[in-house]
Amino acid sequence: MSNLIKSFLSVNYFHWLLISMVFYAGGEFFSKKFAMGPKVSILIVVLVFYSLNVLAWLAALWNKEELAIVGTTWAVLSVMVTISIGIFIFGERLNGYGIAGIIFGVVAIALLSMA
Repeated sequence: MSNLIKSFLSVNYFHWLLISMVFYAGGEFFSKKFAMGPKVSILIVVLVFYSLNVLAWLAALWNKEELAIVGTTWAVLSVMVTISIGIFIFGERLNGYGIAGIIFGVVAIALLSMA
């Protein structure tokens, strides 16, 4: 096994998920920017961020080898990241239904992870 592969395997899966979240957050941010004013340059940035996100996700899955755990953790983190970007960066507001939906969504993801 090459040294590069050994290095990838030595990194904790949660660290890979955090790296994935950084790229995912960039993808979400620039996706919103693209929606506000479509430009090819922004689209390319979105594709780069999401591609790097997927590579880090695959490294996390490769490291942990448990899809249920890695997938559920990623799902919870991605919901939190998306909501945070919407609210804190773009000033979006949630009504009571939106807040309830988020709570139910997080609970559903947590319950699925226990199944």
